[in-house]
Amino acid sequence: MDFTFTEEQLAVTEAAAAVFAGTSDPTRVATVERSADRVDDELWSELAKAHLLGLAVPEEHGGSGLGLTELCLVLEQQGRHVAPVPVWATAVLGALPVARFGSPAQRAALLPAVAEGELRMSAALAGVAVGSRFVPTVAATADGAGLRLTGTAAAVPQAHVAGRVLVPARTADDGIVVAVVDPRAPSVSIERATTTDRQIHPHLHFDGTPVGPDDLLGAPGEGEAVLRHLWERAVTGLCALQLGVTEEALRRAAAYLNQRQQFGRPLSSFQGTMLRAADAYVDTEAIRVTTWQAAWRLDTGRPADEAVVVAKWWASEAGQRVVHATQHLHGGLGADTDYPIHRYFLWGKQIELMLGGPAAQLAHLGALVTDGLRAGAHPGAGV
Repeated sequence: MDFTFTEEQLAVTEAAAAVFAGTSDPTRVATVERSADRVDDELWSELAKAHLLGLAVPEEHGGSGLGLTELCLVLEQQGRHVAPVPVWATAVLGALPVARFGSPAQRAALLPAVAEGELRMSAALAGVAVGSRFVPTVAATADGAGLRLTGTAAAVPQAHVAGRVLVPARTADDGIVVAVVDPRAPSVSIERATTTDRQIHPHLHFDGTPVGPDDLLGAPGEGEAVLRHLWERAVTGLCALQLGVTEEALRRAAAYLNQRQQFGRPLSSFQGTMLRAADAYVDTEAIRVTTWQAAWRLDTGRPADEAVVVAKWWASEAGQRVVHATQHLHGGLGADTDYPIHRYFLWGKQIELMLGGPAAQLAHLGALVTDGLRAGAHPGAGV
């Protein structure tokens, strides 16, 4: 495995870093958090102008034709600035599966608008994955040639500003479909919900929402494959966000410890603070290598189920350790909700909650390894 980035990928990182640094600072983020939608529309427009929203959109639909790795580089920079824009929801949860499984009509209708920043998307994934199984919370019942959706999809990222939402649903024969739904349809109600990191992730309630055959992603019987494709990339994108959050939180903690004096010495010279910071650095590097391995495997078509779960565990468990440590290393300032480091703590905790508890993830990974051994494969085969 060689995780050296190409010149094109380095250019993506440079462009994303410039846009986020030039538009998103702590004062601006705090202002956006007090707005009704809690989304930075100006930053969103700048990302579109820099052609960063359409990185994974095929060239024939106005994008760059790149992949998940390039999107993760943008998400890493977003995490560094804890910038409130729906890049993960739109580009990863929405555009990627449409580009892979959408019909020609769906791709033509949705992808150019995503690349231009005119359409925001999302997907209803909370609570859908139970270990290695998918159990959608929304039911799909037959209605003539189409379906009707009933039930509640909880905590759909930024669904209040989305024009389309991908909704996994279970059918009467225990199959799975993934529908492209307008969240403002008459039979859909939006219940606003605020997350730990102060963003809006509404609950969507479906009351017999009609879905036609042209609204489904993938061929008949392909719903579970669509959902697995979506879930693996959604998890990896969250890991990239967490990488950016922990990198910047640690950088800020190091700067503070070097500047703050105690007993005539910088706090960074004390053994206790050095060890705590060193542990946070090791955790951050573990998040980095496991995230890029998962993204690389997904982009190159290699088996990635174990790699994704490993990255998920590190981003969840080690991520929360890092944001706790960096907050504690700031002393009393770390508890000040108006001080920037507290926002990194909130983002790290929210990503941990979205990824799920570490015990369940280890059980999932153990099951994957056991299944591989029973099938005669060596864990990690295919590297």
